[in-house]
Amino acid sequence: MKIICGWLHTFYDHGYAARFEDTLSGITKTAEWGFKDFEMEGIYEDNLRIMYERRKELKEHIEKAGLNLRCFIPMLPDLGNPDQDRRAKALDLFDLGAELGSWLGAEVLMMTSYEAPVEYIGESPGDDPVHYGKQYHIRVSDSFDWERSWENLVTVTKRCARIADKWELRLTMETRAGDSVSNTDGFLRLSEAVDDPNFGMAFDTAHLHAQKEILPLSVEKLRDRIFYIHASDNDSRTNEHLEIGKGTIDWVSLFQALRKHGFDGYVTLDIGDCPDPKGAYQRSRDYLETLTY
Repeated sequence: MKIICGWLHTFYDHGYAARFEDTLSGITKTAEWGFKDFEMEGIYEDNLRIMYERRKELKEHIEKAGLNLRCFIPMLPDLGNPDQDRRAKALDLFDLGAELGSWLGAEVLMMTSYEAPVEYIGESPGDDPVHYGKQYHIRVSDSFDWERSWENLVTVTKRCARIADKWELRLTMETRAGDSVSNTDGFLRLSEAVDDPNFGMAFDTAHLHAQKEILPLSVEKLRDRIFYIHASDNDSRTNEHLEIGKGTIDWVSLFQALRKHGFDGYVTLDIGDCPDPKGAYQRSRDYLETLTY
C-alpha cells in the first residue's frame, strides 16, 4: 500500500469548482507538503474542459512539481440525472475526463453514484459536498420510480467501466453518505448488476464509518473489489473527514483486514476542513506509514 495525497484540501482554499490557476496552486501545495503521488478532480463541465484544453500546461506543472497523478476524478452529477440527454452528455464528458486522466498518467478513474433524483427542499448534498454533518429535507414525488433510477445507474456505470477500460484505467466508485449507492451492501448489489472486472470500490472510511459500518467486516464482504481507498477519520456521528487518529476508526483492524485480502493499492488521505491542513496531512501520512498491524 502507498499513502498519497487527496484533493479535498484544495476545495477549502479555493472553493469547490476551482479555477485552472487554483488547480495549479493545489498541485504545488501537494508537492510542498512532501508528497510524491496524488489524486486530482475535474469539477463539472467548465473546469474539466479547461483542464483538457490546457492539459500540456497541466502535465508540465505536475512533472515540474515532481509528482505522479495516480487517480483522476471527473465530477459530473448529470451522470445521475433522470433526463437521458443530460446523462448522454455527461457520459461524453466522462470519456473526455478519462482521456485526460490517462494522458496525465493516472491509473485509476473515479466516479460516484450521486444523489437519487428526488426533490430536496432547500439544500441538497450535491450543493455543498465538502461540508458535513448537515440535515436535509426531501419530498418523494408520485412520479419518482426507484427501479427506473436504479436501471439508469446500472447502465451508466457499465458505460463508465467500458470507457475506463478503453483508456486503460481501473474504474472505482466512491460510496458517499446520501448517494444512491452509499454503503458496502449497495455497492455489492451494483457490482453484481454491472458485472465488469474493471469496476471496483473506492473504500471511503469516513463515509462508511458515519453510516455505522464495521469497516473490517466491510472489507471481508468486498474482498478484492476494493480498488482504492479514501482515508480520513470521524467519530461515526457525522461524515466529517478528520485527521487520522482524531476519530474512532480502528485503523489496526482495518489494515489487518486489507492485508488479509491482498490489497496493495493507493490509500489516499482525504482530510477536510481543519485549522492546519499541512500538519493534518503530514501527521496522517506518518500515522499510517508507522502503523503496526
